[in-house]
Amino acid sequence: MMNRSERASVEFEILWRSCHARHRDRYFFPRINFWRDILPGDLAERLPHLREGERLVEEFGAGVLVPQYHDQQVVTVRLSQINQRLQKNGDTELRAGRFYPRGMICTPETFPEETRPCRCLGRKGDLLQIDLNHPLAAYPLTLGAKVVQSLDPVVERGGICHHVAYTMTDDGPGVQACLHHLDTDFFHGSPFSREDDSDDAAFYRTPRLVEHIDAAASQAIARIYGRFLRPDMRILDLMSSCQSHLPEDAQELHVIGLGLNQDEMVQNARLSEMVIHDLNRGRPLPFDDGAFDAALCSVSVEYLINPIQCFQELARVLKPEAPFVVTFSHRWFPPKVIRLWTELHLFERMGLVMEYFRKSSGFKELHTESVRGYPRPNADRYFPQVTLSDPVFAVWGRAVP
Repeated sequence: MMNRSERASVEFEILWRSCHARHRDRYFFPRINFWRDILPGDLAERLPHLREGERLVEEFGAGVLVPQYHDQQVVTVRLSQINQRLQKNGDTELRAGRFYPRGMICTPETFPEETRPCRCLGRKGDLLQIDLNHPLAAYPLTLGAKVVQSLDPVVERGGICHHVAYTMTDDGPGVQACLHHLDTDFFHGSPFSREDDSDDAAFYRTPRLVEHIDAAASQAIARIYGRFLRPDMRILDLMSSCQSHLPEDAQELHVIGLGLNQDEMVQNARLSEMVIHDLNRGRPLPFDDGAFDAALCSVSVEYLINPIQCFQELARVLKPEAPFVVTFSHRWFPPKVIRLWTELHLFERMGLVMEYFRKSSGFKELHTESVRGYPRPNADRYFPQVTLSDPVFAVWGRAVP
């Protein structure tokens, strides 16, 4: 049987609020079929009437888009029920507030192949309390949908069925939020140790004129930055390199690049000034108080070994209410990335960066944002082996007065 359908490219987003921040998780579907795909609420009826660029939103109570929260999903297990073979880096102790693959927990509700996250709530003796509920189960959610491009109807002979809510929420959103009654144990042991603890200036002495993310991800970062930029702003590009990921139309900016390799920064046409400075030496930033209208840090926060001190310095050199925006993806230089970063769930890294903001005591109005699902450009060197663009994650706050 053949069915004629209506289709469009649609960007969906989930908007929600945790105890310390507002969150926005975006996911792009290049082909949504209004006849075949599973759309939550009234979206199947409402979306086909939108023109390109138009957007709608729908509110959902807690436990509607994702499985409902149940107290029975908070379980107590013995240490002997932890599959230590699946634990990274030989650390067999689960930390309070942290997320781990459900497959690590040997219970009737889980199986070893499960990678979906569950949360450790704490340990008492040889007993662990584990929350197997979906990370978003307790939150009311707003679902937004924007038609990016209308597509011509086609004759359907079967095909893939997208379950939009499941795809968006299955493995990530919610993990970035901490609990209001429990501090996440990010900093136990040696979280900022690295494979190569030698002098960073020596490691970065050789220029690395490489693209750290694909062009689509770079454009996604540029669009996020563009929300905060205005003409004549004085911008600090932290841990700067040969690319600042600024939007092309954001001109008339005075951008000061602070980095470790002058040859890389010379190649960056967006920089007005260059400053050589090693943030991992723990020295104060070489700027006056309130010197900048905004600060940006692109795909580099995972290399900081004194992040809270660094964020305190950022708060000092920013004007009151000025934004500090941190963006990153899922790639890094292995020798210099901090150990903790490699252990965390992809979305949990946003939670870690939020903790930097919070513990620095210099910022307010925290936000996180994720962008996934966009196609990788055909000209990218990893295409077609990798068809999706690199995911983008952002965390930002504003300097307190």
